[in-house]
Amino acid sequence: MILAVADVGELLQLAPVQRAGAGLLLASAGLPVIGVVIVGLDIMPVRFAMMHVALLGIAVGLWTGLDPMLCALVACALAGAGVAPMARSPDGLSGAMGLLMSLAIAAALLTLSVAGVNASGAFALLWGSILSVETADLWLLGALAVVVPALFWWRRRDLALLLYDRELALASGVRVERLTLFLLVLVAVSVAGAIKLTGALLVDALTLLPALAARRIGTSLTSITVWAVVIGISVNTAGFLLALAFDLPPGPVLVLVAGAVVLAVHVIPERRTHAWRAPASLAPPSSH
Repeated sequence: MILAVADVGELLQLAPVQRAGAGLLLASAGLPVIGVVIVGLDIMPVRFAMMHVALLGIAVGLWTGLDPMLCALVACALAGAGVAPMARSPDGLSGAMGLLMSLAIAAALLTLSVAGVNASGAFALLWGSILSVETADLWLLGALAVVVPALFWWRRRDLALLLYDRELALASGVRVERLTLFLLVLVAVSVAGAIKLTGALLVDALTLLPALAARRIGTSLTSITVWAVVIGISVNTAGFLLALAFDLPPGPVLVLVAGAVVLAVHVIPERRTHAWRAPASLAPPSSH
């Protein structure tokens, strides 16, 4: 059923819709920065890896009676920290994420089986429901909206060096291993925090897609990041309002709107911005 445009204003008066809109704005202000890091480190599989890890955390939460989403956040943070040492391997982070996905889904299914938990209920939490956002979720998203951009601005020089060239970062005195560990934990927690808004499979609307669009427009790491946030806020706000106006599920609409913007900016000739992307392998330089 298609709603009249006037009905959107009435819907925006409802508390669940207001919380959903506030959560989406907060996420759109911080999570596109995470997308820039994902693209820069060339760790696209991280979204899928964290989806599996989040499922494991949810399974543990349902088994123990703890808050499933809190368990998912903790599990993702620990997983991000755990794979950081594997960044030094020849396969780099992509290989580590592949291993993490396999181990996490196996452990999640085993936990669900041993605990006798309804698997459909655990998977349902991964699909996301933006209208189910609660006050505690807003606090988490608000913290990410402040912490992520602030940390980016604080460590922008080190980040720029790491994403440009790992060897140059090492030679410039950047503590690459510590910074990589910190980034992976931040990425993991941010992805887990966005799951409730869009679902694990659609988290790209908040992270990756704004960064991909910004990469075609920006000319430096800072400008790419600013563009990613601007695009993220714009497309997610537009997608949310469209979903309300046409009575559609918000998650898919957000992804389709963001994807349309990525395709639209693709006609713009790509500027010389590829240099800030790090190689897929973050192995340390050979000593000779």
